[in-house]
Amino acid sequence: MTGIDRHRLSFGAAADTYQRARPTYPVEALTWAIGEAPGRVVDLGAGTGQLTRVALAAGFEVTPVEPDPGMRAALDAATPGTTAREGSAESVPLPDGYADAVVVGTAYHWFDPARAHPEIARVLRPGGVFAPMRNDRDTGVAWLARLEEIIGSAHYRQEEPAPLADVDFGPLFGPPEWAEFRHSVVQTPQGLLDLVTTRSWYLVSPETEQRRLAAAVRELVATHPDLAGRDGFALPYVTTVCRAARR
Repeated sequence: MTGIDRHRLSFGAAADTYQRARPTYPVEALTWAIGEAPGRVVDLGAGTGQLTRVALAAGFEVTPVEPDPGMRAALDAATPGTTAREGSAESVPLPDGYADAVVVGTAYHWFDPARAHPEIARVLRPGGVFAPMRNDRDTGVAWLARLEEIIGSAHYRQEEPAPLADVDFGPLFGPPEWAEFRHSVVQTPQGLLDLVTTRSWYLVSPETEQRRLAAAVRELVATHPDLAGRDGFALPYVTTVCRAARR
């Protein structure tokens, strides 16, 4: 198993925690990217279904595709009436021209572009939309800037993925467009710790490194003036969305 495979297939061990802790996506980001229902949507690298459920609630027919069996099980359990398909961006188990849109929620950086882009184009109908998006914590907030310092100290952290603004989907797609959407989710002290423990660099770290990181997060929650003594707090995100039409 390669280093990147070790990271991208590490999430199943923490699937239930991932399901609870990872943020949702603003519906405005989805509709900017792919329009309004009806339509047939494929959610690639669907994880435990955070973006799948947004698309379902918006009225789309959604097929989630996810390589990790633990994540698929958690998605199915949290999304009644939906069954995730085993597959990946490089091998999508769906016929040619199946989808009106293919979406990706904070998973595009795990894809092999040379293999994934032609496969995504194959699954899309002509004129269909490919729309990866990602949630990033708003580090303009002081305590989140400190959290980023803690995360940056992780010994097994992968190199940061390229910003979506730098992507090139190749000749099978038209020119990409971008937009940003701000939103926040309510988080708790335990939820913040859970969020950190679902990151791949945490999951592949030795137990001693995991304990060090968890202790640093607990100290942040206990001592930062914006968090100390609070049972819940807003965790702001910036969702970056990219869309490109299949030629």
